Amino acid sequence: MQALDLRGLVPAPVTPFTRAGEVDHAAIRRLGSWLGKFDGVKGLTVLGHAGEGTFMTADEQAGVIRSFSESVDGKLPIIAGITLEGTKVAVEEAKRAVKAGAKAGLVYPSHGWLRFGYQKGAPQDRYRAIYEESGLPLILFQYPDATKATYDLATQLEIAAQPGVFAMKNGVRNMRRWDTEIPVIRRERPELQILTCHDEYLLHTMFDVDGALVGYGGLTPEPLIELIAAGKARDYKKARAIHDRLLPVTKTVYHRGSHMEGTVALKHGLVARGILEHATVRSPLLPLAAGADAEIAEALRSAGLVD
Repeated sequence: MQALDLRGLVPAPVTPFTRAGEVDHAAIRRLGSWLGKFDGVKGLTVLGHAGEGTFMTADEQAGVIRSFSESVDGKLPIIAGITLEGTKVAVEEAKRAVKAGAKAGLVYPSHGWLRFGYQKGAPQDRYRAIYEESGLPLILFQYPDATKATYDLATQLEIAAQPGVFAMKNGVRNMRRWDTEIPVIRRERPELQILTCHDEYLLHTMFDVDGALVGYGGLTPEPLIELIAAGKARDYKKARAIHDRLLPVTKTVYHRGSHMEGTVALKHGLVARGILEHATVRSPLLPLAAGADAEIAEALRSAGLVD
């Protein structure tokens, strides 16, 4: 397997909807085209949390993959979130993604594990079956330490060693685990591409990774590309300056009651940046409180991203 090169910024963009709540393919093409023009963007990950992927029908999901692929003229790989709970249905989801044009899959843990945990060996089996039956190259998704779906170090290493797994999206959100586990993964699996997904902890994690796979990248690609470069150059002073410039945006997007509200905030931010016309989301997401759009726009203005 020839792995994709995702060493850079991999935005996980939102999915635009019409005001009537249908997938807005014209807006997808505008958004994808905008993201695809930045040197340093290595791919787009669609149908994840930021993309409201689990809120769509199978046909809608396939259409989103196709429209994002068209938006970049095939010049960037489209990575699809593989989210269904059972392994059999996740395999079928991966096959549909391949048919729609996805070049890789981001494999979510079975959602029941969030509450109950997983049996030893079950995650490995999930990745094995999806790759063997779909042929889709896969990204290991490490969930937050606060959930029971987070993988211990041995499980991460075993998944990373399996055929078809070429990268990791790590969102453990426990810096003690990050600081102790990432060096071991680097040593034991040196070919694995490690991508942070800590939208709200990017400064801490930026010096240990090959890139970032983040919803944040769908709103602020320019400074995040600079931040990744500063991290790779071990330039803390520059990285800190970028972090501090973005902090008002980070707070208005991600320092909210629920991380899921970040999706709504990202859409408001894209409206402020002139990429989307409105911030329509699907239930169970709800609109933000009155005034949030102005707050987000002002934060983007303070960061130099809106005139």
